[in-house]
Amino acid sequence: MDKETANARESGIGEPLDRRGFIKKSAAFAGGTAAALVFLSDREDGRAQIVPADDPRLVAEYVKYPAAGGDMRAYIARPKKDAKCPGVIVIHENRGLNPHTEDVARRVALEGFIAIAPDALSQVGGTPENVDEARAAFQKLDRETTTKNFVAAVQYLKTHPKSTGKVGCMGFCWGGGVTNQVAVHAPDLAAAIPFYGSQPAPEDVPKIKASLLAHYAGNDERINAGIAAFEEALKKASVDYTIFVYEGAGHAFFNDTNPSRYHKEAAGLAWARTVSFLKEKLTA
Repeated sequence: MDKETANARESGIGEPLDRRGFIKKSAAFAGGTAAALVFLSDREDGRAQIVPADDPRLVAEYVKYPAAGGDMRAYIARPKKDAKCPGVIVIHENRGLNPHTEDVARRVALEGFIAIAPDALSQVGGTPENVDEARAAFQKLDRETTTKNFVAAVQYLKTHPKSTGKVGCMGFCWGGGVTNQVAVHAPDLAAAIPFYGSQPAPEDVPKIKASLLAHYAGNDERINAGIAAFEEALKKASVDYTIFVYEGAGHAFFNDTNPSRYHKEAAGLAWARTVSFLKEKLTA
């Protein structure tokens, strides 16, 4: 991905892709057919958990790091090897830190990164098991403090003994919006990948120093209403960015634990592009 900006709409996503077509399309962004086959096979057997919590290839644990509102609890996973790795922050939806988000962190770790998934609700009692209670708890969060809490994760990963010092951030839904805010407020961030996240104010866009890869669903009118102004601001600020809109997919299409929203083809293609982007921006 070069400095030239790109805005692509995936017209084929709305139509079912056969296995060969999906593998071909994913392989172009995943670094080869093998990577695409791995993702596809994981999706076909119906498992929501792609990487087991006890995967022997990884070291995973819960940690705490200091932040603006107090200590933040987070799940962290990394490859079980001595070599240092770039860091990636994984920000959950407005359901809190749940098994799905931890699984996504492990998927990121298996690609060769230190992945940390902070719990946004750490300072209001942590993520409850009840989904409705978790959603309600987000009303207690102060937006400015929450942004600072996730920006603090950038510094945590930069200075982690197993880190190369390069850090990226990715987030979904509510976490996509927070990812955009981290990009605005963390000049050390190298890569930002918001999935269907609310956009920052146009006047804040020039503060973004990270390369940006934004994924949007074609059927997501509320969030997509902000794309045009966001893209205009990105162009004016000469931010390195790429936007993909996946036609036929709806909001939260990546969440494979939600059958009513999950879109296998869009999720697979977005994931392949995400991994390729992270490796390009954080390992070069």
